[in-house]
Amino acid sequence: MKLGDQTVEKVESISSGSIGLDIALGVNGYPKGRVIEIYGPESSGKTTLTLHAIAECQKAGGIAAFIDAEHAFDRFYAEKLGVDLGELVISQPDNGEQALEIADNLIRSGAVDALVIDSVAALTPKSEIEGEMGDSKMGLHARLMSQALRKLTASISKTNCTVFFINQLREKIGVMFGNPETTTGGNALKFYASVRIDIRRSTQLKDTEGGVLGNKTRIKIVKNKVAPPFKTAEFDIMYGEGISKIGEILDIGVEKDIIEKSGSWFSYGGSKLGQGRDSVKSILKDNPELMEELEQKILEELKSD
Repeated sequence: MKLGDQTVEKVESISSGSIGLDIALGVNGYPKGRVIEIYGPESSGKTTLTLHAIAECQKAGGIAAFIDAEHAFDRFYAEKLGVDLGELVISQPDNGEQALEIADNLIRSGAVDALVIDSVAALTPKSEIEGEMGDSKMGLHARLMSQALRKLTASISKTNCTVFFINQLREKIGVMFGNPETTTGGNALKFYASVRIDIRRSTQLKDTEGGVLGNKTRIKIVKNKVAPPFKTAEFDIMYGEGISKIGEILDIGVEKDIIEKSGSWFSYGGSKLGQGRDSVKSILKDNPELMEELEQKILEELKSD
């Protein structure tokens, strides 16, 4: 087969559920038929990000699967984020080998469009589970990941399935200079992943009484094989509702001069929307038509960029 015989197509993608992240990824979402690694500290929004991707995949008519190796899937939270639980394929495997075997079978079947593995750190090798506490199993986890990725990559590309690996951070001992942080499961995933996303909380979002409502989250595209890397995105992740679309429309609208900001006042089309970010967010929430209009203007502006 000659490459010239094939028609060149744009990279297909699954929306991330965030306008800012779609822009940062460069192809309007997560590329199809690729491996995506999402890593960050605890409670930074890694699973939230994948649940939004599942919801967007289902909205587009696709089938999504979730391999819950951590055995911590919250069905109520997933439902609030827009995931159709009736259509979601979920598995809670007993060990790492079983989890990756299930993943392999699902990908090879060609029946799933998106697959989430939560998380790499929880893919415990069978021999470690059956062994004694305190037994040393050097490099076992890394070997398991390396073998699995060698097997999976060809099927992922052929079936056009987007595979998300959620990963945790660890610290290397004795690192005096540079970043001591590293991800679990060896180096194989770093090589095989087409996109690597670093997600971290930046500031807490509080109400007038000081109660925490959510977090401002910062994302960096550490590696990207389908578009220029090192782009960043910032959005609010609200407890119980996930990525705040209203907050994003407001922030990007101000950035693109669609919404005017003077001091703490926000105005659009010559009329004032309100004072303070939180009050304007609640005004937009009560006016879905205005929010839709702003979203369309933002998308048109981004297409022309």
